[in-house]
Amino acid sequence: MGTVYKKLDQQDLDFLCSVCSPERVFSGKSVSQDYWHDELGGIRSEPEAVVKVLSAEEVSAIMKYAYEHNIPVTPRGQGTGLVGASVALHGGIMLDFCGMNHFLELDEVNMALTLEPGVLLMDIAKYVEPHHLFYPPDPGEKTATIGGNVNTNAGGMRAVKYGVTRDYVRGLQVVLPDGKIIEVGGKIVKNSSGYDLKDLFVGSEGTLGIVTKIILRLIPLPKCKISLLVPFSDLKAAISAVPEIIKTSSVPTAVEFMEREVILAAEEFLNRKFPDNSADAYLLLTFDGMNQTELELAYHSVAERCLELGARDVFLSDTDERNESLWAARGAFLEAIKASTDEMDECDVVVPRIHVAEFVTYAGSLQKKYQVRIRSFGHAGDGNLHIYILRDGLGQAEWEKRLSAVFADLYGRAKEMGGQVSGEHGIGYAKKPYLCDSLSPDAVGLMRGIKQAFDPKNLLNPGKVIG
Repeated sequence: MGTVYKKLDQQDLDFLCSVCSPERVFSGKSVSQDYWHDELGGIRSEPEAVVKVLSAEEVSAIMKYAYEHNIPVTPRGQGTGLVGASVALHGGIMLDFCGMNHFLELDEVNMALTLEPGVLLMDIAKYVEPHHLFYPPDPGEKTATIGGNVNTNAGGMRAVKYGVTRDYVRGLQVVLPDGKIIEVGGKIVKNSSGYDLKDLFVGSEGTLGIVTKIILRLIPLPKCKISLLVPFSDLKAAISAVPEIIKTSSVPTAVEFMEREVILAAEEFLNRKFPDNSADAYLLLTFDGMNQTELELAYHSVAERCLELGARDVFLSDTDERNESLWAARGAFLEAIKASTDEMDECDVVVPRIHVAEFVTYAGSLQKKYQVRIRSFGHAGDGNLHIYILRDGLGQAEWEKRLSAVFADLYGRAKEMGGQVSGEHGIGYAKKPYLCDSLSPDAVGLMRGIKQAFDPKNLLNPGKVIG
């Protein structure tokens, strides 16, 4: 889509200031460099203007103007993404949604929460739990906005039992590229009324429309929770146990795998000891339920199965303090790995559970092949693996060469196994070539047709996903 975009001039800036108060419009040197990149920072581009929007009406007015003048628009939350999805590749206008952070309605009868896209994920639990309600999706980055979660269809650690963000989005308010505001879905539980536009917007990374209001489905709050830390002699033994664990009568809420090197990095980063760091590999499992008896039956059967499958021990974490210690370490893995090197990139691959052990072993073998350090952890229960390639002082040209070769091997092997290029972080800009390689030409053509139908001028987050 070779659109020629208009560069912003003073007239455009004056218009933005007329829609929003001038103190919420930034341009030139007043644009913080934080807006030039996302969490990993490898993809950088400067927006010509940043507007801190506060309402759907402001977004609508800006999009109508941008549509008339061929100005690209990039929506952005906290910028915690890892694939360059919130980077303004073509300059233009960046819309900062962090100020649209209000809870609008908690409907306890319909168990639905209506909120703005700038609400932080970590604040949702605090808001609904006093009402004995629960929002299950649990991505590792708790400072991300719910709008970012919706736009990437974020998954997280509880996906084994509860599913992903899409499973909890009941309705959306969306601003289209020409400024029209539409509502899709709602508080209804079932819907067979034509094409499901709501699910098209979920996971579209702001390329089809801009989400300005979200209705989330909630469920009753589980009253009890317990975690098991299970050490194994090696990673293959740990991950090979996962399919057997899933086949037990009690499905865990989460099944995570981790290697000793990552645990040691997290200990150093947090300056806090992990309950055990003597084994080469671990599974971390969580169970939740409505009563203690139900929970005890669940974890006892799984603990016994783990020991039968070669686990060295099973450590029980049955207090809030112990659970917090375990999961705080798990939540710090990404930052700990990032702190250990000067740059890194990630393969957020997903494969069928039966191939997880084989894929992780294969990923580890690439360290020797390409002479790079590779660290991995992830959601073993749903096959979503996070493979991190670390630069460790390599020169730019050599880093890019080795990184490209590692990615080609990883995504090629995932395709052979029936996997996909992203389990939860999205495609953005960084993973576009791998998405196209993983899909048939017909599927790519359909995706491009959808983009064309929604955004014929290619103004919304151009250069991302498929456009």
